[in-house]
Amino acid sequence: MGTLYLVPTPVGNLEDITMRALKVLREADLIMAEDTRTSGNLLRHFDIRNAMLSYHKFNEHRTVESIVERLLAGQTIAVVSDAGTPGISDPGFLVAREAIRAGVEVITLPGATAFVPALVSSGLPCDRFCFEGFLPQKKGRQTRLQALAEETRTMIFYESPHRIVKALAQFVEVFGPERLASVCREISKVHEESVRGTLQELLDHFTETEPRGEFVIVVGGKEQIREQRT
Repeated sequence: MGTLYLVPTPVGNLEDITMRALKVLREADLIMAEDTRTSGNLLRHFDIRNAMLSYHKFNEHRTVESIVERLLAGQTIAVVSDAGTPGISDPGFLVAREAIRAGVEVITLPGATAFVPALVSSGLPCDRFCFEGFLPQKKGRQTRLQALAEETRTMIFYESPHRIVKALAQFVEVFGPERLASVCREISKVHEESVRGTLQELLDHFTETEPRGEFVIVVGGKEQIREQRT
């Protein structure tokens, strides 16, 4: 019986990849990639020449059975997303679940994920937090936000550049303009930036400054006080 590896890949700087991740990618019988073009660039950079197969949210239900069959036949398969840890707002959960159900060993390597550095550098309490990832774009979005209105833990959200201003405006409405928060973009890349302040200050900033890159929004919980600001 084979082994399924979930392999984190850099969210920015390629030097963030681990030596163990490179070893697994070199030795795997097959690499399941969210986007073979993106992963191909990574593999070429480290001179890894290995077979790849596309595995993303639009085909994962169709391909998971064949992946499990390969694992049961003794193959070692590595799963990677475009960036970060598979399964965290990216494909990976479904194949991991089905492999476990089939009795296949599933190993997840420690490594890059965007929300951890954003949380730790936010200046907000990080001993207890909840990860919300991407909120629903339309249906259920407001309901989910209202459910978080009383949340006392630090909250973490992912957002795209063309929706960041809308998201911050909704956060101001639901959590209040004085709630402390941090917006981190382009983590581990050349133009990495963290902007900290109240939700209203962050909304004003990104209304005036064109948002670029991928964003992580960290919002203080309801009981967190203004004096925690850094």
